[in-house]
Amino acid sequence: MRSLDLHTVPATVGETPELMKAIVIRKEREGDPITSMQLEEVPVPELGPNEVLVLVMAAGVNFNGVWAAQGKPVSVFRMHKEPFHIAGSDASGIVWKIGKEVRRWKVGDEVVIHCNQSCGQCPECNGLDPMACSEQKIWGYETSWGSFAQFTKVQAQQLVQKPKQLSWEDAASYGLTYFTAYRMLVGRAEVKPGDNVLVWGAAGGLGIFALQICRILGANPIAVVSSPDKYDMVKSLGATGVINRKDFDFSWTENETPERTKKRMDETKRLGAELRKLTGGKDPDVVFEHVGQETFPASVFLCKRFGKIVICGATSGFNLTFDVRYLWMRQKEILGSHFANAYQAERANELVINGKIKPVLDQVFDFPDTPKAHQLMKENKHKGKLGIRIQAPLP
Repeated sequence: MRSLDLHTVPATVGETPELMKAIVIRKEREGDPITSMQLEEVPVPELGPNEVLVLVMAAGVNFNGVWAAQGKPVSVFRMHKEPFHIAGSDASGIVWKIGKEVRRWKVGDEVVIHCNQSCGQCPECNGLDPMACSEQKIWGYETSWGSFAQFTKVQAQQLVQKPKQLSWEDAASYGLTYFTAYRMLVGRAEVKPGDNVLVWGAAGGLGIFALQICRILGANPIAVVSSPDKYDMVKSLGATGVINRKDFDFSWTENETPERTKKRMDETKRLGAELRKLTGGKDPDVVFEHVGQETFPASVFLCKRFGKIVICGATSGFNLTFDVRYLWMRQKEILGSHFANAYQAERANELVINGKIKPVLDQVFDFPDTPKAHQLMKENKHKGKLGIRIQAPLP
């Protein structure tokens, strides 16, 4: 049996073809997503005893797909032994086949996939936190067989229930960014009612969920965005104040002259004064960081005494330069955070099932346009989340 037609579900659940359509990255063409990612037919993966094959109805676009396409900062082919890479760390779909040891899920279940993989056998997995597992990997980035294919192979523990009220496309859009933001704010920073939280990139994939989580927790999120056309959206998600970052020249740049450093610090202080207007004169208790190089010096400076900077990524650069005096003399904390464990994903997903957290899906692309969607993300020409329709029916 050849690969399925797109936007179809076979009448016989569990019937598996030999081949599947997939958006494939190969080592020799690493570069911009628009050229690196190409539609191919590849074999459907075989399952291990604790694995599940999912018919992918829709997938979500994340920045790690851009990194995978570019081969930067690290080539994905250094992380796994597959001859090709299928990216994609968000998906919704139907359980299509299960390994012989799988008990919690059955063929035909409608699911959302979270992207953490771990060994499940080490002491860290069975008492500390699977995120501490020495074999912990992000599915679809550090592994192949991600979501940009008609079928994907995952560990059974990666599945959570699909919220019935959501479309396939909406259900595929939130896992990676929402579960990451949940761990950052609930698990790591331990945000409390009344906390003022500075949210960088508030209109992006992480920010839209950070705002909603803060609202549920009773905190006051201050949204930083890059254009006025995003103001209404972030306010509707819970932002108690909005700042346009383009109004302040605070970004760190390489090889700064003394004059440039003074200018940057003056602008950072001006940004702090604007923040205090929005918080009743208070500095942020928590800074929600994922931009990295450009914003991190400002994050450390702006955070209150004994405050927390929680960071899960660095889309503008990984080498962070900042004045450490503002950290130690004011006794601030920098907290690293990486995705979420299965328990946190389950708890966070219950909030979606109960309608308390809502995905913000800005645009849906057809499967062959997956490279175009990633190119838009690379060029920061998007807002909210981008989705890919695979086997879900056309509207």
